[in-house]
Amino acid sequence: MRVLLVEDDDRVVAALVPALQRAHLKVRRVATAAEAVLVHAESDLVLLDMGLPDQDGLALCRQIREVSQVPIIAVTARREEASLVSALRAGVDDYVVKPYSLAVLMARIDAVMRRFGQSPVAPVSELGDLRLDHACFEAFLGEQALCLARKEFELLSMLVQARGEAVTRESLMEGIWDTSWVGASRTLDVHVSSLRSKLGRPGLIQTVRGVGYRIAVS
Repeated sequence: MRVLLVEDDDRVVAALVPALQRAHLKVRRVATAAEAVLVHAESDLVLLDMGLPDQDGLALCRQIREVSQVPIIAVTARREEASLVSALRAGVDDYVVKPYSLAVLMARIDAVMRRFGQSPVAPVSELGDLRLDHACFEAFLGEQALCLARKEFELLSMLVQARGEAVTRESLMEGIWDTSWVGASRTLDVHVSSLRSKLGRPGLIQTVRGVGYRIAVS
């Protein structure tokens, strides 16, 4: 899948592009709105920073929407409700606030693209003897098929995508339940407990105190 990254901060680009490429996405980066206008038609998804040097991201989004329905995810430091509302009205399909985790961004990308009948996640992902078939929502531990509920599969998928790095509780709640509501925290704990039980290896999903969870990578 072709992703157009519209981002003028080289530090963000240096961290994000390799991570997206590891997820089997083809990434093209431009640093200005003028460049984005010229090449957005060649992309399947636009990741749009809202604070560009030559034009506000809202104006660029409206300009793209005049000629294209390409999925657009705003990636921005603007966290005010008014900014979110303005972006949605301008035509973005989702809104991710910096700083964010890669796991959340990938979950949002996957959710948006599914609405457009596509999925950017590799059909099968593997980590150790864990194998996830994203097309069928099936998971295997060695040769054993795991009977997982949809949310359990999504939880395991986010942890596998992080490849051993800790994923915050907030990221998991936003990526799976699309909420940071404190009540979702208990729901997350219940799903982690159930997933550990079904995996049969309680130590495979490790608690990172004060942060969240990670997959143990041998």
